[in-house]
Amino acid sequence: MNKGLFVGSFDPFTIGHDSIVRRALPLFDHIIIGVGVNERKKCMLDAEERVNRIKRLYADEPKIEVRAYSDLTIDFARREQATYIIKGVRSVKDFEYEREQADVNRLLSGVETIFLYAEPQLSSISSTMVRELQHFGRDISEFLPKGY
Repeated sequence: MNKGLFVGSFDPFTIGHDSIVRRALPLFDHIIIGVGVNERKKCMLDAEERVNRIKRLYADEPKIEVRAYSDLTIDFARREQATYIIKGVRSVKDFEYEREQADVNRLLSGVETIFLYAEPQLSSISSTMVRELQHFGRDISEFLPKGY
């Protein structure tokens, strides 16, 4: 089975993340969305809430599972028998960071990373930006997938 692992903190899961998942679906038999739990990172939503919201988005898609994890991505990938890690890239800055991570992940585990570039109209959307807007009382609904 060709299994992809799409990982991130997803705090919150944005329309950019949704775009990557939907564009990756035809490439894989199965996609696991891994919600990373990092105790050092202050999150807007707890892991259980993030997992539940993402599960609701894809409730009608049998090829998608959503799980939280708190260890290394490569350990999670190995446990889930993922053949690829899926990463979205918005900019050159993202690419450089993600390429380094992909190189280390491949070196340590043999798992390859596939990059999907953000759609141009979504390239400025990040979870950090959405959290900042919400902090200042702005409506963030246009940056979140319908049903999230």
